Amino acid sequence: MHTTTLAWLVGVLFLGLSSTTGAFAPSRKLLERSTLGFQVTLKHVDAGGNYTKLELVRRSMRRSKTRIERLYAMASDPATESHVHAGNGEFLMELSIGTPPSSYQAILDTGSDLIWTQCKPCKQCFDQPTPIFDPDKSSSFSKLPCSSKLCSALSMSSCTHATCQYMYTYGDYSSTQGIMGTETFTFGSVGVPKIGFGCGADNEGGGFSQGSGLVGMGRGPLSLISQLDVPKFSYCLTSIDSTKTSTLVMGSLAANDTFAAKDMVTTPLITSPSSPSFYYLSLHGITVGDKQLPIKKSSFALNEDGTGGVIIDSGTTITYLEEDVFNLLKKEFVTQMQLPVDDSADTGLDLCFKIPSGATNIDVPKLIFHFEGNGADLDLPGENYIVADSSGVACLAMESSSGMSIFGNFQQQNMLVVHDLVKETISFVPKQCDQL
Repeated sequence: MHTTTLAWLVGVLFLGLSSTTGAFAPSRKLLERSTLGFQVTLKHVDAGGNYTKLELVRRSMRRSKTRIERLYAMASDPATESHVHAGNGEFLMELSIGTPPSSYQAILDTGSDLIWTQCKPCKQCFDQPTPIFDPDKSSSFSKLPCSSKLCSALSMSSCTHATCQYMYTYGDYSSTQGIMGTETFTFGSVGVPKIGFGCGADNEGGGFSQGSGLVGMGRGPLSLISQLDVPKFSYCLTSIDSTKTSTLVMGSLAANDTFAAKDMVTTPLITSPSSPSFYYLSLHGITVGDKQLPIKKSSFALNEDGTGGVIIDSGTTITYLEEDVFNLLKKEFVTQMQLPVDDSADTGLDLCFKIPSGATNIDVPKLIFHFEGNGADLDLPGENYIVADSSGVACLAMESSSGMSIFGNFQQQNMLVVHDLVKETISFVPKQCDQL
């Protein structure tokens, strides 16, 4: 049996990510989109809390529950596309808006498109960690006319006094509405003018209070990716219990020497006509230990009606697999782990094992995801699918889904994930993300 050793530490693991908001150079370099290349700091929304690794996963799963329902609804029913978007997320993006720049912590969301923040004067605004943006105090703010392409790209919009009005709802009565504008956004010391965004005067619902708005990173025309027209972007997510920040890299800096890496895994991106914003992958099979699971070809197929398929998502914590596939995976882990199953259901995860008293490491089966592509076999490290806790349990950080499967951020820890939007591929390269 092919196994890997998972080391774990007894005790509480502390999070304390330091923010770099406000550390912008006095003079910003304004870049045109054709020359873009910059790096942005990301931090986990639970930064600063004293949680064990298992507690972090459980908190993230609770946040992800509503998000997953939104993702499923958006993918399976094209008729809901106009009013259901992904929303929420697990990582905050550090940037600034306006001239002079105002610091801003945005929820990073690869499952939706609109960029928005709360703006004065607010009719209804939720509490946010940074001051609410005041467009009247920025010399670079402009209202977006109704004739603009970005206004036309909105699923719900109206026109008042020649200004584009937007409304964006997230399927659980969370919403943002206001006017569309353009503004200079600053990433590190790099300023990018005329980015279209929603200036929300009426914002309500749960899930947004960790940040001061949201930056959509999907494939639609409203997203930051599309507006910047960058050929590539990448992110490298540190371990969920790390004290270090993660990194997002845009444009010309996103690849560097990545494609010379021997252990790079590259697979094509698939586009769904009903959900064109999502990043779909072609997953063909899964191997546990030395056994490839007998998965039906239809289990991961993207159907014509928009159901099924596999998306990669930075805002969903653990991986969710189609129910029949997960049951096969679960059964094989029970067979190969050689540890008693924990049936207490205290962890919130579907499959857990009891760790022998005094053990500091355990052997776990290898787990390999087989994607489409030449040699596109992603061999995950043990800490990317087993989470061990000081309470004496080790759990599989995966769950079942009813249709669409999601490759979550827990499985992407310490990997450089490169989205090549020209070649329409995604590449995975093992990295120590806290050392970038």
